Amino acid sequence: MHLVSYFVVLDEMREELLLVAHRKAGRWLPTGGHVEPEEHPWETVRRECQEELTIEAVSAEVSGDCPLFITVSQTFGEGSHTDVSLWYVVKARREDIKFFDEEEFEAISWLSLQQVLETPPGILDPHMHRFTRKLQAALEEKVSPME
Repeated sequence: MHLVSYFVVLDEMREELLLVAHRKAGRWLPTGGHVEPEEHPWETVRRECQEELTIEAVSAEVSGDCPLFITVSQTFGEGSHTDVSLWYVVKARREDIKFFDEEEFEAISWLSLQQVLETPPGILDPHMHRFTRKLQAALEEKVSPME
């Protein structure tokens, strides 16, 4: 079993998510990586943001530096194992992403929340639709007027 810190990059102004075409997984996923021994999962987010996108990890207001979502998944292919994934939300503007790790990812794409939900499930991480609905609800709750 592996502990993973996913970080979903959110352009808060456009309400778009950054997904990557992961070479090994063969799917569109959020960025992220395995938590190293003795490493706090948020530190993994900070390290992986630098390694994979060369940006600083800045937590989104919707979740702060806590995970918004947690999943347990069986990985595919050689070396299959179980990942326990903490899904963090970090903020960045679309124009801030000028680089991505081309050894790990074939491409990157910005999708609106609706576009994510309209993408066939087999193309994305198996939990991406549930995460997107949870994020959508959290964003709506954040902007709705106080009662």
